[in-house]
Amino acid sequence: MPLIHVTLVEGRDDARVEAFIREVARTAARTLDAPLSSVRVWVDEVPAARFAVGDRLKSDPPGDGA
Repeated sequence: MPLIHVTLVEGRDDARVEAFIREVARTAARTLDAPLSSVRVWVDEVPAARFAVGDRLKSDPPGDGA
């Protein structure tokens, strides 16, 4: 049973995330030769103020030297 856990920064609308989940499940089933009904996909969304690359938060304004 493939288990796929994805973490995204918040900000995408529900329809886009739902389409992503469906496409990931279909791709996993096809490429792993697994029954689609056995594929599990879940998405955690993280607030932009709780995600950083180095010391630069995703919520920092563009051009901020943080």
